[in-house]
Amino acid sequence: MNNTREVEVVVIGAGQAGLAGAYHLRRSGFEPDRDFVVLDHSPAPGGAWQFRWPSLTYGKVHGMHALPGMELTDADPARPSAEVIGAYFDRYEQTFDLQVRRPVDVRTVREGPAGRLLVETSEGVWSTRALINATGTWDRPFWPRYPGQETFRGRQLHTAQYPGPEEFAGQRVVVVGGGASGTQHLLEIASHAAATTWVTRRPPVFREGPFDEDAGRAAVALVEERVRQGLPPRSVVSVTGLPLNDAIRQGIADGVLDRQPMFDRISPTGVDWADGRHVDADVILWATGFRAAIDHLAPLRLRSPGGGIRMEGTHAAADPRIHLVGYGPSASTIGANRAGRAAVRDIRRLLEQEPAAA
Repeated sequence: MNNTREVEVVVIGAGQAGLAGAYHLRRSGFEPDRDFVVLDHSPAPGGAWQFRWPSLTYGKVHGMHALPGMELTDADPARPSAEVIGAYFDRYEQTFDLQVRRPVDVRTVREGPAGRLLVETSEGVWSTRALINATGTWDRPFWPRYPGQETFRGRQLHTAQYPGPEEFAGQRVVVVGGGASGTQHLLEIASHAAATTWVTRRPPVFREGPFDEDAGRAAVALVEERVRQGLPPRSVVSVTGLPLNDAIRQGIADGVLDRQPMFDRISPTGVDWADGRHVDADVILWATGFRAAIDHLAPLRLRSPGGGIRMEGTHAAADPRIHLVGYGPSASTIGANRAGRAAVRDIRRLLEQEPAAA
């Protein structure tokens, strides 16, 4: 029995990027569940935000930009961001009748007949003329490997599993990573833990002063250049530095944000440096970021020798049918909005140039 369903566009993912793309498809005259379909593997609206730890309140969220067409207003800064943004995304999906299908796991995307793409999922196969891939990074936490890691007798966890600071009460915690998550974890954990140690591969870069529009454009341009060259994207934050706000200043003054160079190996009881120094640890918390969740695109052979997908605008240079929204320079919330609009504009042109197969 053939259970393949045909649409013009498949959107994979219903986070900021996927919803922005779906919104612009709808505005352009595409009907949800007839002309396009949004597939999301998460159990509820909210994208990756629904998995954030409870202590990350909405007031602590930096740079959350509203989805196109509907502002996020009157949000309680003391509520967990997972609740605030989850409810906002839910309201957004309903307001614009985007008919997101969930939970649907996309297993692979491959070439189909007559120039179409086949999207193989847990609920059957979709045949499409174009694809907006908006799968983000949350499902691919990056775990570095260090000698002796398997011998550690304590607990190792990643930011993706962070439960909040209370669980570290009385424990000695090593936090690895110099990004926003690592510093937030340290500032929260320090008052509960017996001791904290902060280690990073490179010295952290703290940014003074306001981050204006010109600085934002320059940062995005640096990330964009990498994906044009087919290199794996870095986060926008990696080129902007960490904002030197009051909480960070206090953490530095208190000695919580006292960065140590990366250890050389892990022992059963902690971490070791080549100079003989040892720190006892009960927990190693890897705040080491994420990678793009794009393994399902592997059959299309889009990766370049540099390890990333070479991009032209929002589409893969090797295949104009495939748009990666929320990838590289469009990984920020405002970047995802803009990329969603640009992707739909290009998809419309593509579909008008190539009539559907009979």
